Amino acid sequence: MESQRKYWFPAKRYGWGWGIPSTWQGWLVLGAFAVLVIVGSFLFPPARDPGRYLFYIAVLCALLIGVCWLKGEPPRWRWGNNE
Repeated sequence: MESQRKYWFPAKRYGWGWGIPSTWQGWLVLGAFAVLVIVGSFLFPPARDPGRYLFYIAVLCALLIGVCWLKGEPPRWRWGNNE
């Protein structure tokens, strides 16, 4: 059995938040996010319907942050050392 939990999104070395994915599951989530942003620009053209487009993007961002929160390292401020 694996003694350490494998995070999909490792913490950034500096600052608060997550870095690039470290597993295929993380890359799949990030790829799906990018595809859904592109699809949303066709479903809700920003020039014609900016309100719906912004709402759609906000929901996608909230979902991505939720997945990062659940499957990533616990977020905290980091300043480069391994404290």
